[in-house]
Amino acid sequence: MKIYNCIKDFNSDKNTIVTIGAFDGVHLGHQAIFKQMQDEAKKIDGETVVITFSPHPRIVLGIDNANLKFVKTEKNKLQCIERAGIDHLIIVQFTREFASLPPQKFIKDYIVDFIHPKVFIIGYDSQFGNNREGSLSVLKSLCKQYGFIVKKVDAVVVDNTTVSSTEIRNMLTRGDIAEANSFLGHEYSITGKVVRGQSIGHNIGFPTANIEVADEYKLIAAVGVYACRVHCLEKNYKGMSNIGFRPTIDNGDLTIEVNIFDFNKVIYGKEITISFVKRMRDEHKFENIEALKAQLALDKIKALSIL
Repeated sequence: MKIYNCIKDFNSDKNTIVTIGAFDGVHLGHQAIFKQMQDEAKKIDGETVVITFSPHPRIVLGIDNANLKFVKTEKNKLQCIERAGIDHLIIVQFTREFASLPPQKFIKDYIVDFIHPKVFIIGYDSQFGNNREGSLSVLKSLCKQYGFIVKKVDAVVVDNTTVSSTEIRNMLTRGDIAEANSFLGHEYSITGKVVRGQSIGHNIGFPTANIEVADEYKLIAAVGVYACRVHCLEKNYKGMSNIGFRPTIDNGDLTIEVNIFDFNKVIYGKEITISFVKRMRDEHKFENIEALKAQLALDKIKALSIL
């Protein structure tokens, strides 16, 4: 996948199939859009072009910034789009000035002038441009003038619920990891650098890697104990993770830690990824360290059975 940080740098001598969006989560709904783009590309010997924004528009516009969290970091989002098989990704720098553009001007000055689309694929609820006035009807009003075809992708429904980034964020906040994963089409994950902790887990036979997440907007799932997979040092492992305040030990700040099964390497300063499979229980305060140790042994058995 070719990545462009300026739309003026885009270059392709093939027919282009275009979509636009924030794509937080890169969930099943987004994947349906990408799949239709690829199907259209095969018909006309074309290439797929995804346009997204950085920073996320809600950050720039100050929409509910106090509670603003995203399923994916920007890096992870780009990785997921690449894995979806997209040919070109254009990252438009989002500013308040850019946000004020009427959708018609955005389509003409950006997409038509530089990408020359043959087909424009749009999600069922897609909106863009000033005051989110851009929509399917706006695109259809422009298609004859600029010579492209517009096609809409219907909503994806799982268990009678429409897949959306908002619904996935709500699920993660509740700790409904399995449900969120079924909407994402892959496992929710957290990537971070391993930092030093208090080594209490090591002393009781369950050493943990403590994770520091650099992205302030990354959505952290609900407090609890999870069965998980861990990608570390270019290998995959099974494990169990705790998101919480460790009330038995210190009841301090929120921490993210993971016990990696059958692993004994020193990884301080290394980046690892935790992929969450299922929430096993709430975080509890135990009477003493021995009671915590006994529970962790049971948690490991349960995690292994899940994984």
